[in-house]
Amino acid sequence: MPGSPLALTRLRIALTAFFAMDGFVFAGWVVRIPDIKHQTHASVGALGLALLGVSAGAVITMTLTGRLCRRYGSGPVTVVCAVLLCLSVALPPLTHSAAALGAVLLVFGAAYGGLNVAFNSAAVDLVAALRRPIMPTFHAAFSLGGMIGAGLGGLVAASLSPTRHLLALTVTGLLVTAVAGRALLRHDIPVPHAEDRVGPARVRPDGRTIRTRRMVLVFGLIALCTAYGEGAMADWGALHLRQDLGASAGVAAAGYTCFALAMTVGRASGTTLLERLGRSRTVVFGGGTAAAGMLVGSLAPWVWAALLGFAITGLGLANLFPVAVERAGALAGPSGVATASTLGYGGMLLGPPAIGFVADWTSLPTALTSVAVLAAVATLIGATSR
Repeated sequence: MPGSPLALTRLRIALTAFFAMDGFVFAGWVVRIPDIKHQTHASVGALGLALLGVSAGAVITMTLTGRLCRRYGSGPVTVVCAVLLCLSVALPPLTHSAAALGAVLLVFGAAYGGLNVAFNSAAVDLVAALRRPIMPTFHAAFSLGGMIGAGLGGLVAASLSPTRHLLALTVTGLLVTAVAGRALLRHDIPVPHAEDRVGPARVRPDGRTIRTRRMVLVFGLIALCTAYGEGAMADWGALHLRQDLGASAGVAAAGYTCFALAMTVGRASGTTLLERLGRSRTVVFGGGTAAAGMLVGSLAPWVWAALLGFAITGLGLANLFPVAVERAGALAGPSGVATASTLGYGGMLLGPPAIGFVADWTSLPTALTSVAVLAAVATLIGATSR
Protein backbone atom coordinates (compact mmCIF):
# COMPACT_ATOMS: atom_id res chain seq x y z
CA MET A 1 0.00 0.00 0.00
CA PRO A 2 1.34 3.50 -0.86
CA GLY A 3 0.83 4.80 2.68
CA SER A 4 2.12 1.76 4.57
CA PRO A 5 5.13 2.25 6.88
CA LEU A 6 7.27 -0.06 4.75
CA ALA A 7 6.42 1.80 1.54
CA LEU A 8 7.10 5.17 3.19
CA THR A 9 10.45 3.92 4.45
CA ARG A 10 11.43 2.71 0.99
CA LEU A 11 10.40 6.02 -0.53
CA ARG A 12 12.43 7.89 2.08
CA ILE A 13 15.52 5.79 1.33
CA ALA A 14 15.05 6.25 -2.42
CA LEU A 15 14.64 10.01 -2.15
CA THR A 16 17.67 10.21 0.14
CA ALA A 17 19.69 8.38 -2.52
CA PHE A 18 18.59 10.83 -5.21
CA PHE A 19 19.50 13.84 -3.05
CA ALA A 20 22.92 12.32 -2.35
CA MET A 21 23.51 11.46 -6.00
CA ASP A 22 22.59 14.98 -7.07
CA GLY A 23 25.09 16.49 -4.65
CA PHE A 24 27.78 13.98 -5.67
CA VAL A 25 27.43 14.68 -9.39
CA PHE A 26 27.18 18.45 -8.98
CA ALA A 27 30.22 18.65 -6.70
CA GLY A 28 32.22 16.43 -9.03
CA TRP A 29 31.55 18.91 -11.80
CA VAL A 30 32.33 22.07 -9.84
CA VAL A 31 35.74 20.94 -8.59
CA ARG A 32 36.78 20.54 -12.23
CA ILE A 33 35.70 24.06 -13.20
CA PRO A 34 39.28 25.43 -12.97
CA ASP A 35 40.42 22.68 -15.37
CA ILE A 36 37.54 23.37 -17.76
CA LYS A 37 38.33 27.10 -17.60
CA HIS A 38 41.93 26.37 -18.60
CA GLN A 39 40.82 23.98 -21.33
CA THR A 40 38.47 26.51 -22.92
CA HIS A 41 40.91 29.45 -22.42
CA ALA A 42 38.03 31.45 -20.95
CA SER A 43 38.45 34.63 -18.93
CA VAL A 44 36.67 34.99 -15.60
CA GLY A 45 33.92 36.98 -17.30
CA ALA A 46 33.57 34.49 -20.16
CA LEU A 47 33.39 31.64 -17.68
CA GLY A 48 30.67 33.50 -15.79
CA LEU A 49 28.74 33.91 -19.03
CA ALA A 50 29.10 30.20 -19.79
CA LEU A 51 27.82 29.35 -16.32
CA LEU A 52 24.77 31.43 -17.17
CA GLY A 53 23.80 28.50 -19.42
CA VAL A 54 23.21 26.44 -16.29
CA SER A 55 20.98 29.16 -14.89
CA ALA A 56 18.97 29.62 -18.08
CA GLY A 57 18.36 25.90 -18.52
CA ALA A 58 17.38 25.45 -14.90
CA VAL A 59 14.97 28.39 -14.73
CA ILE A 60 13.20 27.34 -17.92
CA THR A 61 12.80 23.78 -16.66
CA MET A 62 11.71 24.80 -13.18
CA THR A 63 8.73 26.70 -14.54
CA LEU A 64 7.53 23.49 -16.20
CA THR A 65 8.46 20.86 -13.62
CA GLY A 66 5.59 21.62 -11.24
CA ARG A 67 3.07 20.99 -14.01
CA LEU A 68 4.84 17.80 -15.07
CA CYS A 69 4.82 16.53 -11.49
CA ARG A 70 1.10 17.19 -11.15
CA ARG A 71 0.39 15.40 -14.42
CA TYR A 72 2.78 12.45 -14.28
CA GLY A 73 3.80 12.32 -10.60
CA SER A 74 6.97 13.58 -8.96
CA GLY A 75 8.53 10.09 -8.92
CA PRO A 76 8.70 9.51 -12.69
CA VAL A 77 9.79 13.11 -13.31
CA THR A 78 12.58 12.67 -10.75
CA VAL A 79 13.85 9.54 -12.51
CA VAL A 80 13.81 11.08 -15.99
CA CYS A 81 15.58 14.25 -14.86
CA ALA A 82 18.19 12.19 -12.98
CA VAL A 83 19.04 10.24 -16.13
CA LEU A 84 19.42 13.48 -18.12
CA LEU A 85 21.62 15.00 -15.41
CA CYS A 86 23.95 12.00 -15.33
CA LEU A 87 24.33 11.97 -19.11
CA SER A 88 24.89 15.72 -19.45
CA VAL A 89 27.62 15.97 -16.79
CA ALA A 90 29.99 14.15 -19.16
CA LEU A 91 29.68 16.88 -21.82
CA PRO A 92 31.75 19.86 -20.48
CA PRO A 93 35.19 18.21 -21.00
CA LEU A 94 34.31 17.75 -24.68
CA THR A 95 34.13 21.51 -25.26
CA HIS A 96 36.99 23.82 -26.26
CA SER A 97 35.38 27.27 -26.16
CA ALA A 98 33.31 29.29 -23.74
CA ALA A 99 30.39 29.32 -26.21
CA ALA A 100 30.35 25.54 -26.55
CA LEU A 101 30.66 25.16 -22.78
CA GLY A 102 27.65 27.45 -22.28
CA ALA A 103 25.61 25.35 -24.72
CA VAL A 104 26.23 22.05 -22.95
CA LEU A 105 25.71 23.68 -19.56
CA LEU A 106 22.28 24.75 -20.79
CA VAL A 107 21.37 21.05 -21.03
CA PHE A 108 23.03 20.28 -17.72
CA GLY A 109 21.15 23.13 -16.06
CA ALA A 110 17.81 22.00 -17.47
CA ALA A 111 18.27 18.53 -15.99
CA TYR A 112 19.60 19.87 -12.70
CA GLY A 113 16.76 22.33 -12.23
CA GLY A 114 14.08 19.80 -13.11
CA LEU A 115 15.52 17.18 -10.78
CA ASN A 116 15.72 19.53 -7.82
CA VAL A 117 12.15 20.75 -8.15
CA ALA A 118 10.85 17.20 -8.66
CA PHE A 119 12.50 15.54 -5.68
CA ASN A 120 11.87 18.52 -3.41
CA SER A 121 8.17 18.26 -4.28
CA ALA A 122 8.23 14.55 -3.50
CA ALA A 123 10.11 15.15 -0.26
CA VAL A 124 7.63 17.77 1.00
CA ASP A 125 4.74 15.36 0.39
CA LEU A 126 6.62 12.59 2.18
CA VAL A 127 7.41 14.87 5.14
CA ALA A 128 3.70 15.64 5.45
CA ALA A 129 2.77 11.95 5.20
CA LEU A 130 5.30 11.00 7.90
CA ARG A 131 4.23 13.94 10.11
CA ARG A 132 7.84 14.66 11.09
CA PRO A 133 10.01 17.69 10.20
CA ILE A 134 12.68 15.61 8.46
CA MET A 135 13.20 17.85 5.43
CA PRO A 136 16.74 18.80 6.57
CA THR A 137 17.77 15.13 6.45
CA PHE A 138 17.17 14.97 2.70
CA HIS A 139 19.27 18.06 2.19
CA ALA A 140 21.89 16.57 4.50
CA ALA A 141 22.15 13.73 2.00
CA PHE A 142 22.70 16.29 -0.76
CA SER A 143 25.47 17.91 1.27
CA LEU A 144 27.03 14.55 2.10
CA GLY A 145 27.02 13.63 -1.57
CA GLY A 146 28.62 16.99 -2.36
CA MET A 147 31.28 16.46 0.28
CA ILE A 148 32.15 13.01 -1.04
CA GLY A 149 32.06 14.20 -4.66
CA ALA A 150 34.32 17.17 -3.92
CA GLY A 151 36.68 15.07 -1.81
CA LEU A 152 37.08 12.41 -4.45
CA GLY A 153 37.41 15.12 -7.09
CA GLY A 154 40.31 16.64 -5.21
CA LEU A 155 42.00 13.26 -4.87
CA VAL A 156 41.74 12.37 -8.56
CA ALA A 157 42.34 15.90 -9.94
CA ALA A 158 46.05 15.31 -10.45
CA SER A 159 45.81 11.77 -11.82
CA LEU A 160 42.53 11.63 -13.75
CA SER A 161 41.55 13.82 -16.65
CA PRO A 162 38.28 15.78 -16.47
CA THR A 163 36.88 13.61 -19.26
CA ARG A 164 37.40 10.34 -17.40
CA HIS A 165 36.39 11.81 -14.07
CA LEU A 166 33.06 13.17 -15.27
CA LEU A 167 32.35 10.02 -17.26
CA ALA A 168 32.78 8.07 -14.03
CA LEU A 169 30.20 10.40 -12.46
CA THR A 170 27.81 9.54 -15.29
CA VAL A 171 28.15 5.82 -14.70
CA THR A 172 27.82 6.14 -10.92
CA GLY A 173 24.76 8.37 -11.19
CA LEU A 174 23.00 6.07 -13.64
CA LEU A 175 23.57 3.09 -11.34
CA VAL A 176 22.05 4.97 -8.38
CA THR A 177 19.12 6.06 -10.54
CA ALA A 178 18.49 2.50 -11.70
CA VAL A 179 18.35 1.18 -8.14
CA ALA A 180 16.59 4.04 -6.34
CA GLY A 181 14.30 4.78 -9.26
CA ARG A 182 12.59 1.41 -8.90
CA ALA A 183 11.15 2.40 -5.53
CA LEU A 184 9.85 5.72 -6.82
CA LEU A 185 8.21 4.07 -9.81
CA ARG A 186 6.81 1.14 -7.82
CA HIS A 187 5.33 3.17 -4.94
CA ASP A 188 3.28 6.32 -5.45
CA ILE A 189 4.40 9.36 -3.49
CA PRO A 190 1.63 10.03 -0.93
CA VAL A 191 -0.07 13.37 -1.62
CA PRO A 192 -1.65 14.39 1.68
CA HIS A 193 -4.81 16.41 2.03
CA ALA A 194 -4.40 19.98 3.20
CA GLU A 195 -5.50 19.13 6.71
CA ASP A 196 -2.82 16.43 6.97
CA ARG A 197 0.12 18.73 6.33
CA VAL A 198 2.67 19.32 9.08
CA GLY A 199 2.73 22.62 10.95
CA PRO A 200 0.37 25.44 11.75
CA ALA A 201 0.38 26.96 8.26
CA ARG A 202 -2.02 24.94 6.12
CA VAL A 203 -3.82 25.32 2.83
CA ARG A 204 -7.37 26.47 3.48
CA PRO A 205 -10.39 24.95 1.65
CA ASP A 206 -11.41 28.41 0.38
CA GLY A 207 -8.21 28.64 -1.70
CA ARG A 208 -4.92 30.46 -1.46
CA THR A 209 -5.26 33.92 0.02
CA ILE A 210 -3.14 36.90 -0.88
CA ARG A 211 -1.33 36.45 2.43
CA THR A 212 -0.54 32.84 1.55
CA ARG A 213 0.97 33.82 -1.79
CA ARG A 214 2.91 36.59 -0.09
CA MET A 215 4.32 34.22 2.52
CA VAL A 216 5.34 31.74 -0.18
CA LEU A 217 7.28 34.54 -1.87
CA VAL A 218 8.87 35.45 1.47
CA PHE A 219 10.11 31.90 1.94
CA GLY A 220 11.22 31.88 -1.68
CA LEU A 221 13.32 34.99 -1.06
CA ILE A 222 14.94 33.33 1.96
CA ALA A 223 15.72 30.33 -0.25
CA LEU A 224 17.15 32.64 -2.92
CA CYS A 225 19.43 34.50 -0.51
CA THR A 226 20.80 31.33 1.06
CA ALA A 227 21.10 29.24 -2.11
CA TYR A 228 23.08 32.08 -3.69
CA GLY A 229 25.80 31.25 -1.18
CA GLU A 230 25.74 27.56 -2.08
CA GLY A 231 26.14 28.35 -5.76
CA ALA A 232 28.96 30.79 -5.08
CA MET A 233 30.87 28.29 -2.97
CA ALA A 234 30.38 25.55 -5.53
CA ASP A 235 31.51 27.52 -8.57
CA TRP A 236 33.99 30.06 -7.19
CA GLY A 237 35.29 28.75 -3.86
CA ALA A 238 37.95 26.49 -5.37
CA LEU A 239 39.03 29.14 -7.85
CA HIS A 240 39.37 31.73 -5.06
CA LEU A 241 41.62 29.45 -3.02
CA ARG A 242 43.73 28.49 -6.01
CA GLN A 243 43.95 31.84 -7.81
CA ASP A 244 43.91 34.39 -4.98
CA LEU A 245 45.53 32.46 -2.12
CA GLY A 246 47.88 30.19 -4.10
CA ALA A 247 46.47 26.89 -2.81
CA SER A 248 47.19 23.63 -4.63
CA ALA A 249 44.47 21.89 -6.66
CA GLY A 250 43.82 19.41 -3.87
CA VAL A 251 43.57 22.09 -1.16
CA ALA A 252 41.34 24.20 -3.41
CA ALA A 253 38.94 21.28 -3.77
CA ALA A 254 39.02 20.89 0.01
CA GLY A 255 37.38 24.31 0.32
CA TYR A 256 34.08 23.02 -1.01
CA THR A 257 34.58 19.85 1.04
CA CYS A 258 34.77 21.90 4.25
CA PHE A 259 31.67 23.82 3.23
CA ALA A 260 29.75 20.65 2.35
CA LEU A 261 30.87 18.86 5.53
CA ALA A 262 29.63 21.74 7.69
CA MET A 263 26.31 21.77 5.85
CA THR A 264 25.98 18.02 6.31
CA VAL A 265 26.55 18.29 10.05
CA GLY A 266 24.15 21.22 10.34
CA ARG A 267 21.42 19.51 8.36
CA ALA A 268 21.85 16.16 10.08
CA SER A 269 21.02 17.93 13.33
CA GLY A 270 18.43 20.16 11.68
CA THR A 271 15.36 18.38 12.99
CA THR A 272 16.55 18.76 16.58
CA LEU A 273 17.49 22.38 15.99
CA LEU A 274 14.08 23.20 14.53
CA GLU A 275 12.29 21.53 17.43
CA ARG A 276 14.30 23.54 19.97
CA LEU A 277 14.60 26.96 18.34
CA GLY A 278 11.66 27.07 15.97
CA ARG A 279 11.82 28.06 12.32
CA SER A 280 12.17 31.84 12.69
CA ARG A 281 15.03 31.66 15.19
CA THR A 282 16.75 29.01 13.08
CA VAL A 283 16.67 31.34 10.09
CA VAL A 284 17.93 34.36 12.06
CA PHE A 285 20.72 32.43 13.79
CA GLY A 286 21.79 30.65 10.61
CA GLY A 287 21.79 33.76 8.43
CA GLY A 288 23.88 35.75 10.91
CA THR A 289 26.39 32.93 11.27
CA ALA A 290 26.72 32.55 7.51
CA ALA A 291 27.27 36.28 6.98
CA ALA A 292 30.11 36.36 9.51
CA GLY A 293 31.69 33.19 8.12
CA MET A 294 31.67 34.39 4.52
CA LEU A 295 33.34 37.68 5.38
CA VAL A 296 36.20 35.65 6.83
CA GLY A 297 36.22 33.16 3.96
CA SER A 298 36.36 35.80 1.23
CA LEU A 299 38.66 38.42 2.79
CA ALA A 300 41.12 36.42 4.94
CA PRO A 301 44.66 36.37 3.45
CA TRP A 302 45.45 32.86 4.72
CA VAL A 303 44.24 29.58 3.29
CA TRP A 304 43.47 28.06 6.69
CA ALA A 305 41.33 31.07 7.68
CA ALA A 306 39.44 30.95 4.39
CA LEU A 307 38.72 27.24 4.90
CA LEU A 308 37.45 27.99 8.41
CA GLY A 309 35.25 30.76 7.05
CA PHE A 310 33.83 28.43 4.41
CA ALA A 311 32.98 25.87 7.11
CA ILE A 312 31.22 28.49 9.27
CA THR A 313 29.28 29.66 6.23
CA GLY A 314 28.11 26.13 5.50
CA LEU A 315 27.02 25.62 9.09
CA GLY A 316 25.01 28.85 9.01
CA LEU A 317 23.30 28.18 5.68
CA ALA A 318 22.61 24.52 6.43
CA ASN A 319 18.93 24.58 7.37
CA LEU A 320 17.67 27.78 5.78
CA PHE A 321 16.83 26.34 2.37
CA PRO A 322 15.10 23.19 3.73
CA VAL A 323 13.01 25.33 6.09
CA ALA A 324 11.99 27.70 3.29
CA VAL A 325 10.95 24.93 0.90
CA GLU A 326 9.10 22.94 3.56
CA ARG A 327 7.17 25.99 4.80
CA ALA A 328 6.22 27.03 1.27
CA GLY A 329 4.97 23.51 0.61
CA ALA A 330 2.97 23.44 3.83
CA LEU A 331 1.33 26.74 2.86
CA ALA A 332 0.51 26.12 -0.79
CA GLY A 333 1.27 22.49 -1.65
CA PRO A 334 3.23 21.60 -4.81
CA SER A 335 2.86 25.09 -6.29
CA GLY A 336 4.48 26.52 -3.15
CA VAL A 337 7.36 24.08 -3.46
CA ALA A 338 7.83 24.98 -7.11
CA THR A 339 7.83 28.73 -6.37
CA ALA A 340 10.29 28.51 -3.47
CA SER A 341 12.51 26.03 -5.29
CA THR A 342 12.56 28.15 -8.44
CA LEU A 343 13.54 31.27 -6.50
CA GLY A 344 16.04 29.32 -4.39
CA TYR A 345 17.78 27.46 -7.16
CA GLY A 346 17.53 30.56 -9.31
CA GLY A 347 19.68 32.25 -6.68
CA MET A 348 22.07 29.30 -6.65
CA LEU A 349 22.46 29.27 -10.41
CA LEU A 350 22.25 32.98 -11.21
CA GLY A 351 24.62 33.97 -8.39
CA PRO A 352 27.84 32.50 -9.83
CA PRO A 353 27.60 34.36 -13.16
CA ALA A 354 26.86 37.57 -11.25
CA ILE A 355 29.94 37.00 -9.11
CA GLY A 356 31.98 36.46 -12.25
CA PHE A 357 30.91 39.80 -13.70
CA VAL A 358 31.56 41.65 -10.43
CA ALA A 359 34.95 39.94 -10.14
CA ASP A 360 35.88 41.29 -13.57
CA TRP A 361 35.08 44.81 -12.39
CA THR A 362 36.67 44.52 -8.95
CA SER A 363 38.15 41.26 -7.64
CA LEU A 364 36.95 37.78 -6.81
CA PRO A 365 37.31 38.21 -3.00
CA THR A 366 35.25 41.41 -3.14
CA ALA A 367 32.61 39.71 -5.29
CA LEU A 368 32.34 36.83 -2.81
CA THR A 369 31.38 39.24 -0.01
CA SER A 370 27.98 39.48 -1.73
CA VAL A 371 27.25 36.09 -0.16
CA ALA A 372 27.56 37.68 3.28
CA VAL A 373 25.28 40.53 2.22
CA LEU A 374 22.51 38.20 1.06
CA ALA A 375 22.87 36.01 4.15
CA ALA A 376 22.27 39.17 6.20
CA VAL A 377 19.21 39.91 4.07
CA ALA A 378 17.87 36.41 4.81
CA THR A 379 18.42 37.11 8.52
CA LEU A 380 16.42 40.32 8.26
CA ILE A 381 13.58 38.62 6.37
CA GLY A 382 13.45 35.83 8.94
CA ALA A 383 13.36 38.32 11.82
CA THR A 384 10.55 40.39 10.33
CA SER A 385 8.33 37.53 9.08
CA ARG A 386 7.60 35.84 12.39
